[in-house]
Amino acid sequence: MAQYTPMIQQYLAIKKDYPDTFLFFRLGDFYELFFEDAMLASRELEITLTGREGGTDERIPMCGVPHHAADGYIAELLKKGYKVAVCEQVEDPKEAKGVVRREVTRVITPGTMMEGKWLTDKENNYMAAIAEVDGRSGIAACDMSTGEMYVTSLTGTGQLVLDEALQYRPKELVFYGFDTLPKTSIPSAAIASGQLHEFAVDEQYQSQAKDLDMAMRTAVNVLLYYIGTTQKRSLAHMRQIKRYDARQYLQMDGFSRRNLELIETIRDKTKKGSLLWLLDRSETAMGGRLLRRWIERPLRNRQELTSRLEAVEALKGDMLLRSDVRTCLDRVYDLERLAGRIAYGNANARDLVQLRLSLEAVPELKQLLLQTDSSVLLQMANEMDACTDLVDFLREALVDDPPLSIREGGIIRTGYDAYLDKLHTASREGKTWIAQLEQREREATGIRSLKVGFNKVFGYYIEVSKANIPNVPAGRFERKQTLTNAERYITPELKEQEALILEAEDKMIELEYQLFTAVRNEMAKQIPRIQELAERISTVDVLQAFATVSDERGYVRPQFSESGEYVIQDGRHPVVEAVLEQEKYVANDVTMDQDKRQILLITGPNMAGKSTYMRQIALITVMAQIGCFVPAKQASLTLVDQIFTRIGAADDLVGGHSTFMVEMLETKHALQKATSQSLILLDEIGRGTSTYDGMALAQAVIEYIGEKIGAKTLFSTHYHELTGLADTMHGVVNVNARCEERDGKLLFLHRIEEGRADKSYGIHVAELAQMPHWVIERARSILTGLEAGSSATSTDMQMSFEALWTAPVAAVSEEPSPPAHPEELAIIEELRDLDLNQTTPMDAMMKLFEWKKRLKQG
Repeated sequence: MAQYTPMIQQYLAIKKDYPDTFLFFRLGDFYELFFEDAMLASRELEITLTGREGGTDERIPMCGVPHHAADGYIAELLKKGYKVAVCEQVEDPKEAKGVVRREVTRVITPGTMMEGKWLTDKENNYMAAIAEVDGRSGIAACDMSTGEMYVTSLTGTGQLVLDEALQYRPKELVFYGFDTLPKTSIPSAAIASGQLHEFAVDEQYQSQAKDLDMAMRTAVNVLLYYIGTTQKRSLAHMRQIKRYDARQYLQMDGFSRRNLELIETIRDKTKKGSLLWLLDRSETAMGGRLLRRWIERPLRNRQELTSRLEAVEALKGDMLLRSDVRTCLDRVYDLERLAGRIAYGNANARDLVQLRLSLEAVPELKQLLLQTDSSVLLQMANEMDACTDLVDFLREALVDDPPLSIREGGIIRTGYDAYLDKLHTASREGKTWIAQLEQREREATGIRSLKVGFNKVFGYYIEVSKANIPNVPAGRFERKQTLTNAERYITPELKEQEALILEAEDKMIELEYQLFTAVRNEMAKQIPRIQELAERISTVDVLQAFATVSDERGYVRPQFSESGEYVIQDGRHPVVEAVLEQEKYVANDVTMDQDKRQILLITGPNMAGKSTYMRQIALITVMAQIGCFVPAKQASLTLVDQIFTRIGAADDLVGGHSTFMVEMLETKHALQKATSQSLILLDEIGRGTSTYDGMALAQAVIEYIGEKIGAKTLFSTHYHELTGLADTMHGVVNVNARCEERDGKLLFLHRIEEGRADKSYGIHVAELAQMPHWVIERARSILTGLEAGSSATSTDMQMSFEALWTAPVAAVSEEPSPPAHPEELAIIEELRDLDLNQTTPMDAMMKLFEWKKRLKQG
């Protein structure tokens, strides 16, 4: 290392402690990266790779980014799963002897982002830790930007534990006690092995730790230690550890969450088209995040659900009050993340002004809630801390419109600090004296263009244009600087006044910074109050969002029964109905129980609405168990402990699984985990293999659910032979997606009715897809032959198969069709290119709606 320059030696010494991290090394106005970091960063960030002398014969690879633009580049690296160590100059270069001292002030990882520009307002940025202790796994998750921390524990170390952690959608995952790290969807760069340290000495953590089992305690410990070693500063906002039992909530595995499109769509992974998109009428960022958490964790507690529904009913019934509540909430900024920035020490004056403006809205919100007849909302209003003392303090301390920087002054309000006011007066009087000097000199010299100016290099000066230099009285001024078109002068009196002004301004800026820091520190002491208030405001926000959507879309309050009956009258798919806009959605009923109607066997053609019907029942269940009204005329439900779905066809090429294997794995998971209180949705089980294999598997699955599990189940199938189970197996009922054949054309009614479908109408669907006319007619001919032999023996059927396929093809008329409209041809091409395996029923509905609109316009 001695061969390198002292600065490069310093870089290498610091980099040695952060080998798996990009080191952003501060040099003046830039963050520089060297050696391997520079080469990798130039590729990942698409910035120019250069080089510099470092004391050796070869130039050192180097690239850099401006310090004021570093946040964007760091965010880009974090999104790709990398870590960044920020190395700052911790010594004034003017006072440094030799190389300026530098230290890593923070290690930024995907799970420890704090700045708003790196975060999505209505989405948490969780990181999680899983710790295995004596066969039990503790799971701790926290969002540093808001200060939330949750912990639970489960028996074992398998997929169930990983699924629980992944429900938080963590950006970073830390494991402790595992010999090998489990495979997850999180980038490998964001997965780490944690270290154990003595439990945090903070008394608040110590008191809470008493209620945690050893697995939970270890998980929290690992998470806190990991955060502490990367952040190197106070995290006072992370005060409360919320312990929970996973059994308190309705459980859904990753397959079911994906299939139901709760948070994002399957096709393009966007919010639009999901249940979250439909229900998110929140006015605050923290309300939006709470809504997401509620959707991902529906309740099983009847009392808590009743409280939520009561509050939603009160807000839904008073549109004017709800409108006033929404207007009031619109004035509230993100209190959770403001508290995080205050505790972290990077809140600026504008953040504190936003805090004040938010708190100013609380008294009005309290008064509005006190007007309701909901005991829940009344209690919430009475428990809201208006924080009027904080409002008064911030209003006295800070100006209404402070600058972005806290190092330039202009932050503290006049009257807050007497000495600062004196400095302001001295500065103002000095500048007044400068203006008077300019006027006096103009009169004394007769030079009307004479002016007094200022720059940071020379300070104050008197400037005279070149043409007027002969008019300057000899000896009146002292020459300071010669320019092309002017001469600049000073006087002893001007320099004396300059010293007074600049001294006052330097003292003002430094004093304002000190005063602001003191104000921020005072607010940091109040973080528990702010966080508690934020929790109540965000709850009100979600409840009003439920009420708003329910009122606008005609949803009804669900009831929960103890009898085990599950009855929905005129139920609708909430998202599909919203996407259809002006198109009328066909509502359907469902009646299930634990005895006579435990399994609904659904038959009918593709595109008739079977999958949509199944999904809407699951979504109505989820909506009811988060405390929202539901899209139905009436709904009487039982509380569900788990939902399992096997809907749609998808492979897992990365995992080495075919479409059929994925189907079997998802079905196996449901059969292993479901209980009699679960809801199971199975669509086309067995279609990925031969007809007889698939039919046998499908029947075996139905029998297993009915005899071994007893869960309410919707089972959609094309195997019409299975409809006979309703005659032989208790609890199985046939229903069908009704359609009619009119004038040789298939009409989908999207109605679910009692009884079995008479046929599958597969050829009609192929005709709708505009398959070649020859193929359609040939298929009908083959089908007629197969149906004629359906009652024969297996040998006869084999002979009929052979006869059909070896017989000469009958002539099929190719009736000339009228030329297609260009828009029709375009739609046909889109249909040919459409990947049905990756198309959800909602996507299909949206496409059909779009095509219909285009054909009408064409």
